[in-house]
Amino acid sequence: MAQVEVVKHPTAQQIWAAEGDRCLPLILVNESVVSRGPYLSRAQLARRRRTRTGVAAFGRLKTWRLEEACVTAKLEFFVTARRVDASGSVATCKDATLTLDTGLAGRRDALNPAELLLAALSACMIKGIERVVPILKFSLRGVEIRVHGVRQDVPPRMERIDYQIVVDTDEPDRRLELLHDNVKRYGTVFNTVAPGADLRGVLVRAK
Repeated sequence: MAQVEVVKHPTAQQIWAAEGDRCLPLILVNESVVSRGPYLSRAQLARRRRTRTGVAAFGRLKTWRLEEACVTAKLEFFVTARRVDASGSVATCKDATLTLDTGLAGRRDALNPAELLLAALSACMIKGIERVVPILKFSLRGVEIRVHGVRQDVPPRMERIDYQIVVDTDEPDRRLELLHDNVKRYGTVFNTVAPGADLRGVLVRAK
């Protein structure tokens, strides 16, 4: 199966839509996607293919055709923002509507642009956790993220962002570290913000 055919594969399309715009290696057996994410090397796959355990892992298939492809199609996002009056605006995306604090006086019932950035970063980390929890078989009861940003005046920018991810879980510390590594590695907003600000934080267990 050529790479362009892999991109058009229905299962590959579903994975791409769910995972976003990062490159995804896919393993196909008999033209079906059977696995994705961090994989064994080709040599390890070849060895596993010759073992009964390896065959059983893929449903005891009689014929094998292992191929890896990188789905590089880009996921696009569209948001529209409209000024309502001098005190605020409204952003729309899909079926969602969000009130924005764009007035000079500020308002308590909406997020201003800087707060929206921090909220987007928080949402990115939570979504990243949701994505890897089933892959890592990580058990948790809840997640809370606290973010603090410091604004630089000239030129205006967010110069530092500190975050704390609080996870309610009984998993061991090494698993918490693994979860944090995945959050930092695969977050679209996280990796967009990190190069432009001093972004630092911790993932801790809820007390």
